[in-house]
Amino acid sequence: MPVSRRKSRELALQILYQIDFTKQLSKDALPLFLSHFYPQKNLGDFTARIVQGVEEYRKEIDRLLREYSEHWALGRMSRVDVNILRMAVFEILWCSDIPINVSINEAIELGKKFSTEKSGFFINGILDKIAHSAKK
Repeated sequence: MPVSRRKSRELALQILYQIDFTKQLSKDALPLFLSHFYPQKNLGDFTARIVQGVEEYRKEIDRLLREYSEHWALGRMSRVDVNILRMAVFEILWCSDIPINVSINEAIELGKKFSTEKSGFFINGILDKIAHSAKK
């Protein structure tokens, strides 16, 4: 039975965090992570879709994050928050099958669960600006 999209997002966040520190490509990091932590579970394609999509569009995503995060350099942000933002921006801009509000809400929940209590507000502020810009 495949895991939920929420769980897939959590796994994608963990893999992207791993990639951030190890500088591995997703094609190497994804199977390594899964073999160590989720060898028996069927993850479906959603986790891989997010990880590979963030990797493919990372330069554009990071450019947008720098542009829309006023007074915040990416290097000053928490690595967890940056990767949550990357995932959500990927979903907002390149996953037309996912409603924008779902991507934003899921990112906020990830921030609350894996980062600080203030991360939800921070993440929401940046994603809201990017989503409004994407609609134009």
